[in-house]
Amino acid sequence: MNAVADLLGRLGRTVLRLTLGLAAAVFLLSLLLASLLAVLGLSLFSLLTGRKPAPVVLFARMRERSQRFAQGGWGQPAAAPRGEVVDVEAREIPDARGPSRQP
Repeated sequence: MNAVADLLGRLGRTVLRLTLGLAAAVFLLSLLLASLLAVLGLSLFSLLTGRKPAPVVLFARMRERSQRFAQGGWGQPAAAPRGEVVDVEAREIPDARGPSRQP
């Protein structure tokens, strides 16, 4: 009788493991499918609107900021090279409507 109970116990454990494994596989496949549909939908939306998706912009900004710190720039950011400064003379431009009337 002990052999029959042992056999039924093993059979029950095997069926339970197979059922839980199958449930996990179905869950992972459905999660993968949902992720794929979300990526395709977001890509289609960005193609129709002509804008980059928000996560792409967010990670691009994070990458730009991390590159600054990766180069040892924990202090102030490096100043951009300045171009040549040109002084100009200011001149008045006459009003096309004529002189303004002030009371």
